[in-house]
Amino acid sequence: MNPNKNNPPLARASVEQRFEAAAHSFDSAAFVHSAARQGLLERVAPMLIKPKDIVDLGSATGAGARALAKQFPRSRVLAVDSSPAMLRESRRLRSRFSRVRELQANAETLPLYKEGTDLVFSNMLLPWLNDPDTVFAGIAHILKPGGLFLFSALGRDSLKELREAWTDVDGHQHVNPFPDMHDIGDALVRAGLRDPVLDVDYLTVTYRDPQALYRDLTAAGARNSLVGRNPSLTGRHQFHKMERALRTRFQGDLLPLTIEIVYGHAWGDGAPQTAGEFRIPASGISVRRAP
Repeated sequence: MNPNKNNPPLARASVEQRFEAAAHSFDSAAFVHSAARQGLLERVAPMLIKPKDIVDLGSATGAGARALAKQFPRSRVLAVDSSPAMLRESRRLRSRFSRVRELQANAETLPLYKEGTDLVFSNMLLPWLNDPDTVFAGIAHILKPGGLFLFSALGRDSLKELREAWTDVDGHQHVNPFPDMHDIGDALVRAGLRDPVLDVDYLTVTYRDPQALYRDLTAAGARNSLVGRNPSLTGRHQFHKMERALRTRFQGDLLPLTIEIVYGHAWGDGAPQTAGEFRIPASGISVRRAP
């Protein structure tokens, strides 16, 4: 099934507005993106690939595209994002002679040639998709036979402390749900991507106060964009109740916040399959915890 089928949908216009507004502040607060990007680059390094054409899908301000251009200096790198403001930042931050170029496009309707891409790199795009199946099918379409799709996503345990704190306050959803990694694996194979491999890292981010947490979420464009969110503004009383609920989860002077990062890769030219034909055994999933 669609990895996000049982999750409430995201309001696409709200997601785009938040990332558009966050373009200038994104890099200052996107430390989870940075950690995941580094994890992806470490995972691609030992793979015996020499990509000529690379797509950084959901490129934001282009940090991943620039890193890929450095790691594969003979490659052409296309930074693809739906946000014009993010792409303007990407152009501003790259050198004039860079092999990186920008393209504004939606991940669900990629205007790229069939079998024209050697490597699709996607860092933290999946948490912002309503229909990963369509995106995966598009990636399978543009990958050359034997091409590589490399991605990261947030796992179900991410931000659980914040989710639980809001549950103590009201019945509305304030934190985006994230898909199960086994459902992601099924979706990859359904789309025609073969031999998926997934693994998980856990990070713990600490904050001295809830206000700092919300400043970072806003700066990274990661505030609540669910269709079913509370349609009215959260009042000061409700927000104070949430802060008190968060403070009960402090350890000493710090609030620990769990981030589960799912890493995965799959290859082009697989045969599309129907639901239920593929499963990833839990025993085969490695878990690494940050020190």
